[in-house]
Amino acid sequence: MSSIGTPPRAIGGGRHGLGKGLGALIPGADRTAGILQVPVADITTNPRQPRHEVPAESVQELAESIREHGLLQPLIVTHREPSGEAGGPRYQLIAGERRWRAAALAGLEVVPVLVKEATPQETLELALVENIQRADLNPLEEAGAYHQLMDEFGLTQEQVAQRVGKSRVAVANALRLLRLADEIKEALLARRITEGHARALLALTNAHLQLRVLRTIEKDGLTVRQAEELVRRLTAEEEHKPRQAVAQSPETRALEDRFRSALGTKVNLFRSKRGGKLVIHFYSEEELQSIFDRIVGENL
Repeated sequence: MSSIGTPPRAIGGGRHGLGKGLGALIPGADRTAGILQVPVADITTNPRQPRHEVPAESVQELAESIREHGLLQPLIVTHREPSGEAGGPRYQLIAGERRWRAAALAGLEVVPVLVKEATPQETLELALVENIQRADLNPLEEAGAYHQLMDEFGLTQEQVAQRVGKSRVAVANALRLLRLADEIKEALLARRITEGHARALLALTNAHLQLRVLRTIEKDGLTVRQAEELVRRLTAEEEHKPRQAVAQSPETRALEDRFRSALGTKVNLFRSKRGGKLVIHFYSEEELQSIFDRIVGENL
């Protein structure tokens, strides 16, 4: 076996594609110098890896397979940005962290890699697509990566969708999961509820009700359909609850009186810090015509 300091060796100078998803993600991404054999110690992790947790048992199982059959699929790496660290790793993972960890655990000194020149944005995109294609990400990790692409690199939902091969609606729905309360996120990560349950909870704007439904889902083992029905029922109940009257200022009451006098009908004025609304009531088509005439000055 090669020692840790062994320079990378090319094993084949042809073009090695990674499948339509990754190949289509970055124009020209299939132009490589072939697969290299690189020392494990010359590779470091990807700080933009969307997958936050790699189960130890999964790494152990893969390590046993690698001992038996070798590492059959190359890692995807890029040249590491200079950091002033003498003798540090020369490559940074884009995709394949579980395989890299398992290879080290299996005792491999060198691993096959496919080197790609990638910007920080492309590094995140490639890692995200690879994980999506393997279904390795949990819903919150996927949503977090979408948010990072938008927040850090200024992409729109539509642009993110195009880069990862999803619909804009799918990206938007994933991003909505980030608005969930921490307790609900924890239940989702622990797989006590599914992504479908979590999306049903998003229909509730009241955080107290969300947690109440979460506990019912877990306690009674509700299906997604049952959870959606419970949310619809609670939403309808909330809409029909009488709203507590807000004390009006003398100025607001005076304005309402003047509107009522001018229009000859019931008028409610609601004010808030960002504006408000004016509700004009009518009780017949004739009354609507009269109000219209007073405001617009012409017939309907």
